[in-house]
Amino acid sequence: QVQLVESGGGSVQVGGSLSLSCAISGSIYSTYCMAWFRQAPGKEREGVAAIYTAINTAVSTYYADSVKGRFTISQDNAENKLYLQMNSLKPEDTAMYYCAAGGGWQCDNWYASDEYGYWGQGTQVTVSS
Repeated sequence: QVQLVESGGGSVQVGGSLSLSCAISGSIYSTYCMAWFRQAPGKEREGVAAIYTAINTAVSTYYADSVKGRFTISQDNAENKLYLQMNSLKPEDTAMYYCAAGGGWQCDNWYASDEYGYWGQGTQVTVSS
């Protein structure tokens, strides 16, 4: 079992930055592929970024086209935390952001929400103009 708790959401103006954190507890074997998803009202949940950090394997990161160059995903295994640094925020980034764990082998299909077995409760990000 894995437990995930997000924090760091809030309200920010266009062009601002926010840093999201996800505290991880439980089996590390489910944390090799982890991701951030978001869901705006009336829209489907979409993959934002994912990271693959298996032992003796180079770290791999993946991003949705809409956030490339603006968002950075990282994982600190010593602290058992997943991060999402969000810069140059836009109104369309407004959504509930979720941390997910237990993704597929080497993060195959990282953008598909049904690949993940564990989810946090979400943290709201609101970007206003």
